[in-house]
Amino acid sequence: MSIPFEERTKPVFVVSSDTLVETPLVVGIIKDTLDKMGKAALALQLPIVVVPPVNPKTDETFWVNLIGRGYPAPTRQFRWCTERMKIDPMSEFIKSKVATFGEVVIVLGSRSQESSSRAQVMRKHRIEGSRLSRHTSLPNAFVFTPIDEWSADDVWEYLFSGPAPWGGDHQALFDLYKGSNAGECPLVIDTSTPSCGNSRFGCWTCTVVTQDRAMDGLIETGHKWMMPLRDFRNKLYNTTLPENKAEFRSNKRRNGTVTFVTVKGKDGEDPIQKQILGPYKMEYRRKFLEELLSLQVLVDRDNPGPKYELISKPELEAIRLQWRHDPNEPDWEDMVPQIYRKVMGEESLVDWEVNDDFVFAGGEGKLVADLCAKYGLPSELFMKLIELELSFEGHSRRSKLQEKLTELLARDWSDHELVVMRKREQLGSLHGREVEEKKLHEQYKTLVGMIGDAT
Repeated sequence: MSIPFEERTKPVFVVSSDTLVETPLVVGIIKDTLDKMGKAALALQLPIVVVPPVNPKTDETFWVNLIGRGYPAPTRQFRWCTERMKIDPMSEFIKSKVATFGEVVIVLGSRSQESSSRAQVMRKHRIEGSRLSRHTSLPNAFVFTPIDEWSADDVWEYLFSGPAPWGGDHQALFDLYKGSNAGECPLVIDTSTPSCGNSRFGCWTCTVVTQDRAMDGLIETGHKWMMPLRDFRNKLYNTTLPENKAEFRSNKRRNGTVTFVTVKGKDGEDPIQKQILGPYKMEYRRKFLEELLSLQVLVDRDNPGPKYELISKPELEAIRLQWRHDPNEPDWEDMVPQIYRKVMGEESLVDWEVNDDFVFAGGEGKLVADLCAKYGLPSELFMKLIELELSFEGHSRRSKLQEKLTELLARDWSDHELVVMRKREQLGSLHGREVEEKKLHEQYKTLVGMIGDAT
C-alpha cells in the first residue's frame, strides 16, 4: 500500500555492522547495496536513512586487541571479540536512536529455522499477543522479525520473484551464497545471537571454529586470492591449540602475575596445577603484524575487485601505543613504523604521529638493557620506573606516585621461566603441607577413637 507523502513521518534507518575483518566479498556487496538503497530512497522521497556501517572503536578492533594487547585468538572458552566488535557498536547506535525518539523497533531477518537455540530465544522474548519481541538488554527497544517462519527456500523465492526495490537484482548475493559451503549469519545485536565463524558472513579471522568452510568454498569457486587470508587464519587458529599455547604466549599475565588453577585429577589422582597463560609474546605480535602487512601487499596485487584494507592507519597507531605501554615487554624501539617500512618499502609515505609519550628511542632501550644485564637488574622494571617518573614530571601533586611505585615493585620482574618455577615450588610446598595436615587430622581422629574405646 502506498503511503501519501505527508504521512511519511517516521524515519527508517538502514544500518549494518562491519567488524573491519569481514570477509572481503561480503563487504563489497553490502557497500554496493547500501549505496543503491540510499539513492533509491532519495529519489522516491522516502524517510529512509542509509547510515554507514557501525564499526568497533579503534581501541577495540580485532587487530588492536590481538596484535596490540596480545589477546590470544578467540576460542569458544574466551570469545572476547563478539561483544567488543559487534554488539557494543550496534548497541550504541540503537541507544542513540532511543534517546532521540523515545523507543525504536528493530527489524531483523532472523528466522526460527536458523538453529534450535535461535528459535528458543525468539520465542522466549516474544510479547504475548504481539509480533514484537523485547530486546534482551536495551530498554525501549523492540524487535520485529517479519520472516521468522520462512524457510531458506522461501527467502530465495521471494528475492527472485522480481527486481530489488532499489534497482538491479540479487544475483550477486545468490552467487556468493552458492560459492560458499555454509549457511547464514544474522545481524548480531545481543549475546544470544550465535557466532558466525563457519559462515561466509563471519569474520575472515574467526578462530572459534576449527575450519572456515565458507572461505574454503569461495576459494574453490575461483577466489584464489583469498588463500593467503585463509592460511593466516589457520596459523592463528593453531596458536589456540593446547599443545602450542606455551610457545606463543607469555607465562605472565598482563597484570604481571603468574596464575595457576587447580584441576581435578583423573580417576582419583592428585589434583593438577594448570597454568593460565598470558598474552602473546611480543616477538610473535611483531611477526603477526609483519605477516598481516605482507597479506595486504598480496591482496592489493591479486584481488581483481575493489581494494580491501586489512588494517587501518589508526589501528597501526593504536597498536604502536599499546606496544609502547605494554605492561611486561615495553617496546622502546617503536617497531610498528619499522615493520611497516620493511614490508611496504622505505619510500612508503606514512605520516606517523609524533607523540610526546615516546620519550626513549631504540638505542636508549638497548643501552638500558645492557646496563641492567651488567648489574643484574630487570630491564623492564627499570624502563617502567623511568616512564613512571617522567609521567609525573611537572605535576604539582604527586600523591599517586608512591602508590604506583609500590605496585610496580610488588610485581615479580624475574625471568619468566624463573617466576614459573618459583610458583610451582610454592604450590608444591603448599600441596605438601595440605597433605601432611590431612594425615595429621586422620591420625587425630584415630587416636580419639582409640581413647573412646579404652574408656
